[in-house]
Amino acid sequence: MTDQTATAAGVSAPAADPAPDAPRPVHPAVEFFRAFARNQSAILGILLLALVLLATFLGPVLYPVDPYSMVDVPFTPPLGDYAPFGTDYLGRDILAGIIAGGRATLAVGGTAAAISVGIGILIGSLAGYFGGVMDAALMKVTEFFQILPPLLLAMVLVTIFGASLPIITVAIGAVAWPQVARLARAEFLRIRKLDYVAAARTSGARDAYLIFRVILPGALPPLVVAAGLAVGTAILFEAGLSFLGLGDPNTMSWGLIIGQNRNYLLDAWWTVTLPGVAIFITVLAISLVGDGINDALNPKLRKR
Repeated sequence: MTDQTATAAGVSAPAADPAPDAPRPVHPAVEFFRAFARNQSAILGILLLALVLLATFLGPVLYPVDPYSMVDVPFTPPLGDYAPFGTDYLGRDILAGIIAGGRATLAVGGTAAAISVGIGILIGSLAGYFGGVMDAALMKVTEFFQILPPLLLAMVLVTIFGASLPIITVAIGAVAWPQVARLARAEFLRIRKLDYVAAARTSGARDAYLIFRVILPGALPPLVVAAGLAVGTAILFEAGLSFLGLGDPNTMSWGLIIGQNRNYLLDAWWTVTLPGVAIFITVLAISLVGDGINDALNPKLRKR
C-alpha cells in the first residue's frame, strides 16, 4: 500500500525520522584551549613557568632574606645552616639573590620583548603591505641589523649610554627585532592578497585600517609565538651582558649573580650553576609554551 493510499484510507503514514542535529560550531578560543591542553609539553611549560612566577613573587614572603646582606662566610656550600643554596664571594645568600633577581630578569625579558616585537611588527607590516620602494628600504635596514652581531651591538649601546637596567632593556629590544620584522613581512605579503582584504580595500578602507584592523589580526598567531620566544631571548641577552660585566650593579638579577661569581666557578660551582639553572628552567618553560601556542593555532598541527 502506498503512502497516498494509506492516507486516503485514513491511515496516517509513519513519521519520518528527524534529521540528526548538526554539530554546533566550536568557538575558536575553546578549540584553541582544547588543543593546547592536549599538548603535554605545553602543560609542562605552563607548570614550570607558574613555579618560576610563584617563587619570584611569593618568595620574598616565604623567605624574607635581604639578598644584599652577608649571612655567612663567603663560599659556604649549599645546605648550610644559614643559606640553603650557599653563599657567594661576599657571603650573600644565593637563594635570596635568585628570588630577588627573578623580578628584574623577568621584567627585562618582558619589556625588551615588547620593544623588539613592536619594532618588528611596525617595520614588517609597512614593508609587507606597501611593498616596492618602502619594502626594499626597510629590508635593507633590517639586513643591516642582522649583519651586526646582536650581542655585540647591545654591548656597544650599554657601554655608550651606561649599564643601568632601563638602558639594558632598551638596548636588548633595539637589537632583537629583525627576525620578528621578517616574519611580519612574510605574513603581510601572504594575507594582503586574500579576498577579504581586497573586499575591504574596495569598500574604501584606509591603509591604517587595513594594516591594523584587517591584516594584522590574521598575522597574529605566528607573531604571538615569536613574542614568547623573544622573552626567552631577552633573558639570555641580559645574562650574557651581565656575564661580560655590563650588568646593572645596583639591581639584583640572575645574570648579575652569574657575572659577579664567574671567576669562582671552579671553586664554588653553586654560585654560577644555580642561577644558571633558574635561567634554563625559565627559558625552557617559555619555549615549551610558545611551541604549544604554535601547535594550537596551526590547524595542521592541532590534531598531532
